[in-house]
Amino acid sequence: MTDQSLKDRTSAEADEWLRLYYFVRALVSLVWVTAVVIIGPRFSFVAGVLLLIYPAWDGLANVIDARHNGGLRRNRTQAFNTAVSCVATLAVAFGLAVSMNVVLGVFGVWASLSGLLQLATAARRWKHVGAQWAMILSGAQSGVVGVMFLWKAAGPTTPSATDIAPYAAFGALYFLLSAASLSVTRARRRRLDSREEIS
Repeated sequence: MTDQSLKDRTSAEADEWLRLYYFVRALVSLVWVTAVVIIGPRFSFVAGVLLLIYPAWDGLANVIDARHNGGLRRNRTQAFNTAVSCVATLAVAFGLAVSMNVVLGVFGVWASLSGLLQLATAARRWKHVGAQWAMILSGAQSGVVGVMFLWKAAGPTTPSATDIAPYAAFGALYFLLSAASLSVTRARRRRLDSREEIS
């Protein structure tokens, strides 16, 4: 096997992993949004648990993804993102004992920081994997939404878990777009490989 073919194989494996990873993240986000919208308003305890799960899952997902790409030491933006998500989970637990305004404020800080770190991760991957435009947009939007959360948290109105659902829904959409983009890239690569074999 030549160095080029080995490089192509490694790239294809990375694409396949990311495609699966993005699909799983989209599915989890959609399930979370559905649970928040349907169950959350009826049971405050369940809503609280769901609010804890969201940043905790994000941290775990970053660890899993980093391990498939050389580990956290080689993926420092994901290492920082994991740390931010863990701190956010603890802060949400504290906020639930105080008020939903505090919880939304925590989500605001977390959304902005994790969004910027996601953007940095996607920008770094663009050279090797490609099809990262949706993740870059998602990270940028997350940063903006985080500021909006902070502004709303400081207001007189008491927010609820459903205020965060649109943010998670857009996140699911961006993950689906990323997975679809990688699928298109893989299909094109296979067509090119087939033509080269024929010729």
